[in-house]
Amino acid sequence: MSKAHPPELKKFMDKKLELKLNGGRSIQGILRGFDPFMNLVIDDGIGKRKDGSVENIGMVVVRGNSVLMMEAVDRI
Repeated sequence: MSKAHPPELKKFMDKKLELKLNGGRSIQGILRGFDPFMNLVIDDGIGKRKDGSVENIGMVVVRGNSVLMMEAVDRI
């Protein structure tokens, strides 16, 4: 079995990101950490739903296999 390689996310550290997740969910926040499986620690998170509602969710861990797309909001 091959070893997991760490994702190239160092340039995104401490930058604001928008994550599109499975189930039509979206989170915007600051990337504070990650691991080789692309599990992400997001700080100052804001959750957005399909219906347009917004919720302040603070610091969260997002499991890597639920991330569909990641976009930098801040300039890299």
